[in-house]
Amino acid sequence: MFDRVRKRLREGLGRTRQAVAQGLARVARPGRRIDRELLDEVEEILVEADLGPELASELVVRIESKARGRTVAGAEELLELVREELRPLLPEARESPGETARPTVVLVAGVNGSGKTTTAGKLAARWAGEGRRVVLAAADTFRAAAVEQLVAWAERAGARIVRAGPGADPAAVAFDACAAGAASGADRVIVDTAGRLHTRRPLMDELTKIARAVGKAVAGAPHETLLVVDGTTGRNAVVQAREFARALDLTGLVVTKLDGTARGGAVIGIGRELGLPVRYVGVGERPEDLLDFDPDEFLSGLLLPPDAEPAAGRP
Repeated sequence: MFDRVRKRLREGLGRTRQAVAQGLARVARPGRRIDRELLDEVEEILVEADLGPELASELVVRIESKARGRTVAGAEELLELVREELRPLLPEARESPGETARPTVVLVAGVNGSGKTTTAGKLAARWAGEGRRVVLAAADTFRAAAVEQLVAWAERAGARIVRAGPGADPAAVAFDACAAGAASGADRVIVDTAGRLHTRRPLMDELTKIARAVGKAVAGAPHETLLVVDGTTGRNAVVQAREFARALDLTGLVVTKLDGTARGGAVIGIGRELGLPVRYVGVGERPEDLLDFDPDEFLSGLLLPPDAEPAAGRP
């Protein structure tokens, strides 16, 4: 199981790895001295992968203080040096704050097109597959397609779904789902909210209303508030996240579509800049392609030497 997860992560990070690991390998000629010129090239590669200018600069300073003047034997040595100095800068994975609550209410938010509804469905499939009783709340009442998509996920996962007609009050739907989950002994209630532009204040205020509503239905809810961001947007996701954080008490990030971007370094920069743990990363369309974020495995997948690329059918 672990090898399959590792393989999916490495495959999903393929485009980002090509930009980062192969870029570093290109500049790490055997016998080259670690000097200002080399470090500037390393910093440029990391910034282009959307690691973030501040984090890339800090990483280069750490490498310089440790290894300036040394010569590198080749790509693998430079990649290992980057990995060693980057790892302490990553936040540790933290346990979900609501793991002991029953039902645990998970609020899922994000901008239009971020993969928010798909993420809610994948979480339902995961938890139902683990034997948990799951209720889905279709609180995106503005888009009929979103409700239909969530219904399909509920059927696929064997989860219960609470929905209402077009234009219904999203907060009321969320409240009803949480109340139903509490009454039926559900383990998880996942509230899918409407995608919204972070610049639209009335829509952001509506999120605050939804959060208050679920808190009235279940004590302490929402226990987990996940912001879903599209990995292909890179650093733009930081701006989005800051605005959502003003409306909601965010507890974690989900970074989707990493299999379609060379900017996966944003996963590291976003989480660190916002002080939020990355809970999950999405590397494909299947339910099992929503992976727990593991900092060490992520770095291994990101900085895999070019000559160690995973072969087809092998972890």
